[in-house]
Amino acid sequence: MVLRSCWKSRHKNGSGPAPCWIRSGLLALLWLCVTQLACEIGAVGESKNVIQKDAEFDVTYNDSVTSENQTIYAFNHTISRNKTEGVRVTVDVLSQGLESPILFVIRQKQAVLSFQVPLILRGLYQRKYPYNHVGRTLCQPPTRALSETQYFFVDVSTLSSQGTNYQLRVSRVESFTLQTDKKFSFTASPSQPQYFKYVFPDGLDTVIVKVNSDMNFPCSVMSVQDIQCPVYDLDNNVAFIGMYQTMTKKGAITVQRKDFPSNSFYVVIVVKTEDEACGGPLRFYPLRPDELIDAGNRSKTIDVMVSPAINSEVYVMGMLFCLGIFLSFYLLTLLVACVENKRMKKREAFQIPADMSPAETADNGSTLSSEAITDSATSTDNNYGYMERSLDSVGRSRQESLSSVEEDDYDTLDDIDSDKNIVRTKKYLCVSDLARKDKRILSKKYQIYFWNIATIAVFYALPVIQLVITYQTVVNVTGNQDICFYNFLCAHPLGALSAFNNILSNLGYVMLGLLFLLIVLKRDIVHNRALVRNDYHALECGIPKHFGLFYAMGTALMMEGLLSACYHVCPNYTNFQFDTSFMYMIAGLCMLKLYQKRHPDINASAYSAYACLAAVIFFSVLGVVFGKGNTVFWIVFSVIHILATLLLSTQLYYMGRWRLDSGVLRRVVYIIYTDCIRQCSGPMYIDRMVLLVMGNIVNWSLAAYGLIERPNDFASYLLAIAICNLLLYFAFYIIMKLRSGERIQCLALVCILFTAVVWGFALYFFFQGLSTWQKTPAESREHNRDCILLSFFDDHDIWHFLSSIAMFGSFLVLLTMDDDLDTVQRDKIFVF
Repeated sequence: MVLRSCWKSRHKNGSGPAPCWIRSGLLALLWLCVTQLACEIGAVGESKNVIQKDAEFDVTYNDSVTSENQTIYAFNHTISRNKTEGVRVTVDVLSQGLESPILFVIRQKQAVLSFQVPLILRGLYQRKYPYNHVGRTLCQPPTRALSETQYFFVDVSTLSSQGTNYQLRVSRVESFTLQTDKKFSFTASPSQPQYFKYVFPDGLDTVIVKVNSDMNFPCSVMSVQDIQCPVYDLDNNVAFIGMYQTMTKKGAITVQRKDFPSNSFYVVIVVKTEDEACGGPLRFYPLRPDELIDAGNRSKTIDVMVSPAINSEVYVMGMLFCLGIFLSFYLLTLLVACVENKRMKKREAFQIPADMSPAETADNGSTLSSEAITDSATSTDNNYGYMERSLDSVGRSRQESLSSVEEDDYDTLDDIDSDKNIVRTKKYLCVSDLARKDKRILSKKYQIYFWNIATIAVFYALPVIQLVITYQTVVNVTGNQDICFYNFLCAHPLGALSAFNNILSNLGYVMLGLLFLLIVLKRDIVHNRALVRNDYHALECGIPKHFGLFYAMGTALMMEGLLSACYHVCPNYTNFQFDTSFMYMIAGLCMLKLYQKRHPDINASAYSAYACLAAVIFFSVLGVVFGKGNTVFWIVFSVIHILATLLLSTQLYYMGRWRLDSGVLRRVVYIIYTDCIRQCSGPMYIDRMVLLVMGNIVNWSLAAYGLIERPNDFASYLLAIAICNLLLYFAFYIIMKLRSGERIQCLALVCILFTAVVWGFALYFFFQGLSTWQKTPAESREHNRDCILLSFFDDHDIWHFLSSIAMFGSFLVLLTMDDDLDTVQRDKIFVF
């Protein structure tokens, strides 16, 4: 300020030469200004005493600092281009109850590191944790020379007027560079993070950094960062760059050379101030916002090892193995088809009499298969007096396009309602009683299943693919590997995909689903040709063949593979429904197909079936989002589950001949009174009653289990309900088939036994549980395991292989199970 006033006083006069006495006065004034400024600078220098010391490594300096003195420690060390050494600064504050912290500033050639002691780290809800012992590793600047001497300075200062004692020690970290396949152990804490350097050796492009500890807590973070300064190694900044993940006992990150231009990277280990991120207990709230909380001992011993990852040859072997397994099913199917064709040709040649020409055979078959044959039982014992169809009512040409048939043309009898009551309430029903509607109309009805599921698949899959691409992009950009729940010990990246092996193993669903569609198409063509030539067996024998549900099942299996692959791009709890939606579809379609076999006229329409499946998926999403520990949700769901079971049981028992209206309760009370109280009479349909009672026991038990246990994985719980009901109905169907005197052909029996064995092994691998989004990402990684097949596939990949084969086998069982009835008249095939 003095100099500024002096300068202004010089320019107060106007322009022109100043008198001599004025110039002398200005010079004197300028001298006074300079003198005063020098005095002020000297006063400042006297108030802050700066002491610089030449310091050495591995020496402990005990010193004190106040607001009136500042100490600078000067270090020098020689670095080599061929040898990497770390430098670590350790500080302890010995004084208690400090007014102000001690500030440490470390100045290097290309970086500045600063921190205060006590170091205050913040947790949730602005909780503060002080640490008096701090250790930091210095970032090593790169050098191009073979050998270079570099200097760095440690400045110590404080604003506290009281003397504060501290200890300072700077030491070299000899084992700063990690070696391939060599375990290295160390100890870290929130105020003493650790990081080490790894350099890719020649010929190695991908490595897996594995970190292990015997201690669950304290919670830790492992990070992989590029070689640059500064290194982010504190709890509040470790997520700024690189890839990182929380861990308790296990952590693993796959690192590729292409992502690090310097062919090296840092492995950073940070211990968090709190354990909530790893699923630990929530600590208490401080009574006052500014209260400091003693964190206690949060040291953690950790092992780190860098291992080579698989090379390109293993990727090729894994893909060839996957293709080879499922292509072998195509070859086996082709072989079986050739054998079947030869056997059918021999059978046809054997059945044609030698003295009858092919033309006569065709005429005879045409006569026998005329649609004048009644749809009801032809014997007098099974004739219940309802009208037979005339030739005019059913004599339409089978060559007529299905587009001319409307879906509401099912019932052609004037008294169809009373006729339904007569037929469907018989004590013993035959397939001919429930296969009276026009075959072309039913075929069109069941084809809607295929077209609807194809439409659903397109509208469902497109946003799913878009979403998972976004998920993967976020993971790659942010480096936050807690977003996705992989098996990190066996997650092989390919391009932008983090776990390519989990995606590849879903190929089986797609390939086997396509193969099943081809098998169904072949059977459909053979059946249509038989109808065209008016084959008697195709027209009036066996289970009515409608292939629409089979096409829908094959499509659902392919979509399950696609959506499961999408889910495994980034598996987590927000997109788990991608992996299960079409599993519900498959279970529902299989149950509908089982029911359709013996009840073709009264099976549910595609619209109502998919509406029910949509409701199931809706509850699945609600359960994942709101079901965890929510008692109200579980009560509501259990009530809906039990009511749906009762309504479906009533529908099945009475073959749809009941109404849900305002008088239903009155009718229920009346039936209970007449059949149970007034006279104790057994059920009219014993077999159906046995099935429905068992089904209700199973479903009520599952509802009680859900209400009591409230499992976190609601989607799997819902899928277990569907699978239990499917298995129950399938077992009932097999038992009743054998009880009715029917037999199971060799091909179907082989499929049943093979499928049962494969399902057993598949479920074993499914329950291994390599990861789970029900827990925190750190807890999920505790279940991670190494690859077990070709160093490329893990247990869950084997589940994908085996479950796709088992589902394909289950579909074949449904397709071939009733082949033994192809030559049996429908009025001799029982309904159950």
